[in-house]
Amino acid sequence: MGIRLLIILFFFLVSNSGETRPISYSGGSTAMTFSDNMKNSIYYHFSPSHKYSLGIEAIEDKFFGSNYSYFRFTYLLDRKNTQNSQRNLYFQSGVSSKGFDNFFYGIHGDWETRRLFFGFSLKQVENEKKDYYDQSYQLGFAPYLGNYGDLHTWIMLKTKRNSLISEWSTYPVLKFFKGNVLMEFGYNDKTEWDLHLMYRF
Repeated sequence: MGIRLLIILFFFLVSNSGETRPISYSGGSTAMTFSDNMKNSIYYHFSPSHKYSLGIEAIEDKFFGSNYSYFRFTYLLDRKNTQNSQRNLYFQSGVSSKGFDNFFYGIHGDWETRRLFFGFSLKQVENEKKDYYDQSYQLGFAPYLGNYGDLHTWIMLKTKRNSLISEWSTYPVLKFFKGNVLMEFGYNDKTEWDLHLMYRF
């Protein structure tokens, strides 16, 4: 499948990169909720170390009209911090409550400075109804530079596609975070709202 080649290619291209949002600090926890045209979900994970996290995600699958959970594992493949930037690369995976034949795997990562951001996600999903892959990319910039503890704002452009719908959807996204709270939302008339809320414990 095309996504497998993309995953392998991207890993070799950026294997000297990395840090972590889907993994918290050692002993930390994170709660998230997502909503878009494909699903609604609530996701909680715990990080025994800064290298990996274990979690559970409850899914309302809008496309297939079903409900299930994923037992998730995320691993930090690589991380690099410089004086002016941070780069991260993660392996992501999950096994469904519907059985071991229903699972996903992929990679996602990001690179950012205090002013600029680039992120991506590539994911292959296997299930009993129809296997598919999805991919997304984000570019963004911070209109101002906040200090530690301030409200931080990002203005972004996101594009995504999956093999079920097979059309690219591109739209603006706003991201805000302050302390342990993050909120991100975007809208496109084809794919409607794309929402992400996160809180770190």
